[in-house]
Order: sequence, then structure tokens, then C-alpha cells
Amino acid sequence: MTMTFLAASAATMTLLEAWEHGGWVMWVLLGMSVIGATFCLYFLATLRERAVAPRRLRRDLPSYLLQADTTEARRLCEDTPSPLSAVMIATLDAVRSAPCASAELISKVAESEGARQSDLIQGQTQWLLEIATIAPMVGLLGTVMGMLSAFGAVASDLAAAKPTLLAEGVSQAIITTIFGLFVAIPAMMMYAFFRRRAAKLVATLESACAELVAVLTSKHAQD
Repeated sequence: MTMTFLAASAATMTLLEAWEHGGWVMWVLLGMSVIGATFCLYFLATLRERAVAPRRLRRDLPSYLLQADTTEARRLCEDTPSPLSAVMIATLDAVRSAPCASAELISKVAESEGARQSDLIQGQTQWLLEIATIAPMVGLLGTVMGMLSAFGAVASDLAAAKPTLLAEGVSQAIITTIFGLFVAIPAMMMYAFFRRRAAKLVATLESACAELVAVLTSKHAQD
């Protein structure tokens, strides 16, 4: 009978009533959902090939490198901000500061900056994983607080204690866990999606850097 009342009360409870029963925990979960949605929009805009390794840079930069025009090459990178341009700026600066540097040293500079940019690309998606991990815990906190309140009400007046009173309190407490999962599940799904996209973009970045550094080191060796 208690479980029947619990199911019935949960089914007939409106969203506004559920929000009121959840208390301040619901506002925390709402804030986390807004932050997660903001991250998703940001990743949709930034985790793209044109933002990581612009085609203009891959198309025009080799001609400057073949001409050994590091000034124009660097200006092009500055005009096209991206992880690829950051790698090439660091590499060009190394070449200009050490004209006698070996091809191996130049490659190491590019690999070092490339690794840093790769970590930035993939690391930012971890925010969605954090939200997916913390949201259920926040919901569970609300559940524990709700159940504590329900049992406290029963304990304070044993004579008036009824199974329906306890079931109502438990149903209200479970609401926060449900909303916590509503936040966590989409966040986890979007994390998996953007993690795969970031991995593909890192592979594209590595390929583009290898091509441009090969052109730079071959020209540098000839000089």
C-alpha cells in the first residue's frame, strides 16, 4: 500500500510541485544544467576543423615557408588564431631565435606546443564529465535531506504517524535524485560525443602540424 501511494503521488505531482518539494537543491541542479548547456554550445562553436586547423592556414602558409618569409608566415598565423597557428608561431619563433637550430630541435618545439594544444582541446570536454558526475551526487544529497525531514516529522509525532505520511515524504525526497539524473545523463552523452570529436580534431591538428613543420625544416636545412 505504501508503494502504491508513492507511485500515485509521484505520477500526479506537477512540475511546479516537484520543484517546490525539491527545495534549494533544485536550483543547484538548474544551475548545473545551464552551465552544461552553455559548454555544449561553446564546444559546438570551437570544436570544429575550421577553428582548430583552418584551411586558409594550411593552404597559404606553405608558400611563405618555402620562401623563408617567416615574418609574413607569422603574421598569417596571428591573423588566423587557432591551435595550429599557435604551434606554428612557437615553431617560427624558435627558428628566428636560433637560426642554426637543427631540424630535430625544430620538430621538438612543434611537438611540445602541439601536445599543449592537444591537451587544451581534449581537456575542456572534462567539464561535462564533471557535471555528469556531480549532478547525481547533488540529487542524492537532496534525497537524504528529504528523507531525514520525513522521518523527523514522523518521529516528532509518533501518535499521528501513518504510512502515507512517510510515503509522501519519501516521494518528495526522490524528486531531487530524478532531476539529478535528468542533468547527468545528457551531460554524459554530450561528453562522449565531444570527446570523440576532440580526438578527431587532435588527429587533424597533428597531421597539419607535421606537414607544415616538414616544409619548414626542409627549407631550413637547404638554407
